[in-house]
Amino acid sequence: MVCIIGFEELDKSSLPIVGGKNASLGELLRAGIRVPPGFAITTDSYREFVAAAGIGNEINRLLDEVEPDEVPSLDRTSAAIQALILEAEMPAHIAANIEQHYQALCARCHTENLPVAVRSSATAEDLPDASFAGQQDTYLWVRGLAEVLHRAQNCWASLFTARAIGYRARLNFPPDKVLISVGVQKMVNSRTSGVMFTLNPVNGDHSKVVVESSWGFGEAVVSGAVTPDRFVVDKVVREVNERVISAKAIECVYLPGDGVVHNDVPPERQAQPSLHDNELQELVTIAKRIEAHYGCPMDIEWAIDHDLPFPENVFIVQSRPETVWSQRKQDHLLGQKSSYQLLMEKALSQIQVKR
Repeated sequence: MVCIIGFEELDKSSLPIVGGKNASLGELLRAGIRVPPGFAITTDSYREFVAAAGIGNEINRLLDEVEPDEVPSLDRTSAAIQALILEAEMPAHIAANIEQHYQALCARCHTENLPVAVRSSATAEDLPDASFAGQQDTYLWVRGLAEVLHRAQNCWASLFTARAIGYRARLNFPPDKVLISVGVQKMVNSRTSGVMFTLNPVNGDHSKVVVESSWGFGEAVVSGAVTPDRFVVDKVVREVNERVISAKAIECVYLPGDGVVHNDVPPERQAQPSLHDNELQELVTIAKRIEAHYGCPMDIEWAIDHDLPFPENVFIVQSRPETVWSQRKQDHLLGQKSSYQLLMEKALSQIQVKR
């Protein structure tokens, strides 16, 4: 059994042992994309934890008895299973392996008690006919071994949130077919972060990269707590076709003593662009490389570190295939050409005119 695997040892084939999120981070590293360093606590570790605690049969019994269309039943079942997991003791050799890899990560980054993100990574994320992504927990700015161990166990428990139990039950997804891994990754001290798509998510236009950004950690953008800045960039000529700067009144930041909080943004900074033009162009370059590597439109999370110089400050923290427009059949138009082909021809003709 392998308890821990470094991101650099992973690729997309690693999904059964480290889940979708962690496998994607390893695949990005192999493609030469800048990703914060870290390691994955494998699904084998989770299975051994459940077996050593002797709670597997009780978890299955509770799941068998749940009423998936009844909220009180889902809540009771979720609370009971999560209590079983959180009250159980982690096997000593798993905890020792986590300690060894966390201390090595601290040494690699020359920081004692390195702040890390502890993220759930389930094996059933981003399936073609269902998406379990976002149903498990993520913890930011976790410092010290004790807190890393605690949050890893929290992530295991989050496999059984009421929402996740209900979703799997409604899809008749067997409980034993979804397992959970945990990613432990150096925290980016984000000045700015957000998401980007290698097509326009509004209309499915494949000739554009759409970047959304705001101050602080990306959770404020992903959760919808803030209206981000929005940039629409042409993939070929690299021109910014749309630039919308929003009033960004809050930012997700770490405050000593308070942890990760939603903080007020000073008025003079609210209407300032959260991205510099060179950072935007670097993100577009990276987005195109990721799309070319995967061979399909991508949904990407990124962050820009406050403490590092450009372009070393631009990091990708998550990437997954886009699942809405990319699954729709392309309609062919004039001369049996798709709308994407026509748009690319138009963009290329503009380049020739400028020459």
